[in-house]
Amino acid sequence: MTVPEQGTNPAIRPFTVRFREEVIDDLRHRLAATRWPSPELVGDRSQGVQLATMRALGRYWQKEYDLRRVQSRLNALPQFTTEIDGVGIHFVHVRSRHPGALPLIMTHGWPGSIIEMLDSVGPLTDPTRHGGTAADAFHLVLPSLPGYGFSGQPAEIGWDLVRTANAWAELMRRIGYDRYVAQGGDVGAGVTDAMGRLGPDGLIGIHTNLLVPALNDPTALPNNTAEEKAALAAIQVFQTTGNGYFVEMATRPETIGYALVDSPAALAAWMIDHDTDAYYKIASAFVDGRPYGGLTRDHILDDITTYWLTGTGASTARSYWEAYGPDAPAADRPPLPDPRVPVGFSTFPGEIWRTPRSWAEAAYPTLNYYGVAERGGHFAAWEEPELFAQQLRAAFRPLR
Repeated sequence: MTVPEQGTNPAIRPFTVRFREEVIDDLRHRLAATRWPSPELVGDRSQGVQLATMRALGRYWQKEYDLRRVQSRLNALPQFTTEIDGVGIHFVHVRSRHPGALPLIMTHGWPGSIIEMLDSVGPLTDPTRHGGTAADAFHLVLPSLPGYGFSGQPAEIGWDLVRTANAWAELMRRIGYDRYVAQGGDVGAGVTDAMGRLGPDGLIGIHTNLLVPALNDPTALPNNTAEEKAALAAIQVFQTTGNGYFVEMATRPETIGYALVDSPAALAAWMIDHDTDAYYKIASAFVDGRPYGGLTRDHILDDITTYWLTGTGASTARSYWEAYGPDAPAADRPPLPDPRVPVGFSTFPGEIWRTPRSWAEAAYPTLNYYGVAERGGHFAAWEEPELFAQQLRAAFRPLR
């Protein structure tokens, strides 16, 4: 395997985050001028994000949080940009110090960003300092999805999961990796699933922590055991009471986009109202001062602040229209074949549903790893970076 030198391809340019002071000042002003709604009339999240949670988040964001944390954290890592298919792609590229490290491209989702993966950089690239061995090391590539973070916002429709998967294959080729693996959760699981089905040159395996086929059509999977019935019931509950954000962004992303780029409070509320497990963990961090794993107040606000300062509330919402909307070009795309490479899958207990092994086996005929993590939820790399890294080491160990 060829290990490229940083900066050898002229199409790849170094990148540094720099936020203008007036943009920071504008955020402070908008936070101070927030107009709060009246409180919910129930004692849980069934009416949406609770006012006490948002007041605590807003207070910390305005008065205690360092608004330049995002800039500092990202600038401590090697960052680059390159144009692929007309869109500028921003990515972090951290090479391991260990010989023989396996290149890994890892894709975030919504409401995440590469921010959610930063604490997994150390465990993945330098495993000897995190309970692993040198043989477990990865060279790590973390791209920002088109329309997210510091990547460009597409100026035309058509940037669905398959187009992004092809762009990631080109990115790895352009960097110089001729043998690599891919991983993703949430939207990133969709991109990674598509990569496995497309089978680009150099890709030798994939791993996800969200079973994409189950979200597409759960009734097509086995429904016989108690575990299978529980998983199906959890998906159905999510699809009837918990996916309002999904429906809005998949059908009317521009409508919600006006609020997301104009009000930081609206953006924050929209982003933390993702799933029950993650919401209550985030609420605990702000209201009770009790974080769960990596879901600390600062880490949560790093992600939200990235969305705000890059002005990507609307463009990230449009990515759902592209990937899942009934009117998007992707809606008419014929189904892709089964993955052409080995597939690893890990289930985390706080996920929207717990995927049974039987489902993973039915969805992926080439499944060669199924792991069950002790802790963690939908944002596994963010919440439990060490456990997440252990799952990836185990999943990809047979492919080295």
